[in-house]
Amino acid sequence: MSAFDQAIRTIQFLSADGVEKANSGHPGTPMALAGITTEIFTQHLRYVPEDPTWPNRDRFVLSCGHASMLLYSTLFLAGYDLSLEDLKQFRQWNSKTAGHPEYGFAPGIETTTGPLGQGVGNAVGMALASKLMSARVGPEIIDYTVYCLASDGDLMEGVASEAASIAGHLGLDNLILIYDDNKITIDGTTELSFSEDVAKRFEAYGFATERVDGHAPEQVRSAIERAKARKGQPSLILARTTIGIGAPTKAGTSKAHGAPLGAEEIKAAKIAAGWPGDVAFNVPEDARAPFKDRAAQNRILRDAWKKAVAGLDADKKRTLDGFLNRTVPADLYEQLQKSLDGKADATRNTAGKVQQKVAALVPSLLGGAADLAESTKTTIKGSPDVHRGEFAGRNLNFGIREHGMAAVLNGMALSGFFIPFGSTFLIFSDYCRPSIRLAAIMHQRSLFVFTHDSVFLGEDGPTHQPIEHLWSLRLIPNLDVVRPADGLECAAAWTHAVTRTNGPTAFALSRQKLPELERPANFDPARVLDGAYVLADAPNAELTLIATGSEVHVALAAKKILDEKGHPARVVSAPCWDAFQRLPTETIESVLGSGTRRVSIEAGSSLPWRTVTGERGINVGIDRFGASAPAERLAEEFGLTGAKVAERVLSAL
Repeated sequence: MSAFDQAIRTIQFLSADGVEKANSGHPGTPMALAGITTEIFTQHLRYVPEDPTWPNRDRFVLSCGHASMLLYSTLFLAGYDLSLEDLKQFRQWNSKTAGHPEYGFAPGIETTTGPLGQGVGNAVGMALASKLMSARVGPEIIDYTVYCLASDGDLMEGVASEAASIAGHLGLDNLILIYDDNKITIDGTTELSFSEDVAKRFEAYGFATERVDGHAPEQVRSAIERAKARKGQPSLILARTTIGIGAPTKAGTSKAHGAPLGAEEIKAAKIAAGWPGDVAFNVPEDARAPFKDRAAQNRILRDAWKKAVAGLDADKKRTLDGFLNRTVPADLYEQLQKSLDGKADATRNTAGKVQQKVAALVPSLLGGAADLAESTKTTIKGSPDVHRGEFAGRNLNFGIREHGMAAVLNGMALSGFFIPFGSTFLIFSDYCRPSIRLAAIMHQRSLFVFTHDSVFLGEDGPTHQPIEHLWSLRLIPNLDVVRPADGLECAAAWTHAVTRTNGPTAFALSRQKLPELERPANFDPARVLDGAYVLADAPNAELTLIATGSEVHVALAAKKILDEKGHPARVVSAPCWDAFQRLPTETIESVLGSGTRRVSIEAGSSLPWRTVTGERGINVGIDRFGASAPAERLAEEFGLTGAKVAERVLSAL
């Protein structure tokens, strides 16, 4: 048996053994894809296992993350920092080998996959990032290729279709998508639900397609070589495979998909393959040889790359370093404050103006909108749009593909070069949510700019008026939601978003005009960065009015009435409740006032605020769907004017 074939068998049976030991997992797909993965890693992929973040490495994305043992077994043989013991700890507490690949758990895992279709979207973002960087520093510095393995389930999910459409439109010829066409899902054969011609669909997107026998290495190799040489089109290779290949009674059936094969089935499969039937986690030394040979070749490429970088002129070297570090000026907040004009305006407009200054100071910031740039105010002025073959610009047109946009953003962030943003209305964050959640899990600096943040967008009515969305997003761990009330808070929001290196940020910006807030004399603008701060105080305050965004000026108006009525009130503006909650408890209490009665004021769901305001709290919000009417009428009807809020508070005292 050749070393190449030994590598395939080793991956197949390490995967089956890992699932069996865990008594949980998906053995069939790793067994089916072991040959294709071995081909990619030993013949095509540009990687150096001891230098896993080499910027110009090729990226390998396992979109069908349920086949995670395939990735772990391959990385182990390839020499990455994964041990045989790690493979034996598959799906166990604190293991590097989680049930689905988790970015950051082990080197070589390029993205967190498992929710089907997301890996395809990430791969598109990674491929796009390569093109964008090549346009900035030259193809001799960045020109990597992205290889993505996808399953039937990936290609059924809408997010993959949206992302693939973007890839085809932009002609991302450095994207090679390999479809594991095994005709099996958990419930049975794909005939139950999936009868379309996938090749024709992807040809319509703009992909070049071809079919191969996934178990014929020469066919797979030739198809990949053609894809690598192809210009102007991404490639889809439809590889026909047999799930659980070699398993005597379960191969080609759904029984090989989502459950261990069983000890006897694995033993029989091993014996039939000429493998020791009674030995689990068997690793012949020859199985490593093809990977070692490839890594040795890649080290030569990596060292040549380092020399090329060292030979760059000072300006281009500075440019490369700026993108690699995603450099943000230390005095960004101060510079943004100087750019404020102090005029009343919608925060979508004010934040848009602030963003122009951010873009001038942070070259790694780029992004676009889901066909709403005119409304979200996110177009970077002075920069062209990105088009097929033209990647020097900073404005991306994602089309009406919110789900795909968000997944692509994560891939761009994972590339290590960019701080990407995407924008749409807050109501459509529902379409982005799975990708937002994954950005939070992966601690990626993906930015989501949402405008039209409340019922006060007005006449479009309840289908476009977000109610539960602010808290729905705040409930995602590690996502920071910023809802600024005026210019200074917009400057703080953008500062927070681009300097936060361990997670994503979502903006919630108003369509309607908001007044500039008056702050106390000697107010320290740094307090805004805390996430919540005392905007207006009162001696011996009896009440603390907590408000966000467009309701802050309402809280100030209510305070004036309450003060006059003998109920002195403090107003706390809370542009980023998530950041505020990370402060020490004593700091939080000092802002909220431990002895005051708390009132929340926000044009959205009020129930979660009760955890903040407590049993005696008063919660002013909207706990029903909105209505189609002018914003002023909606404010009256929903009780979100200063007078109405004061009346509500007084009635509860």
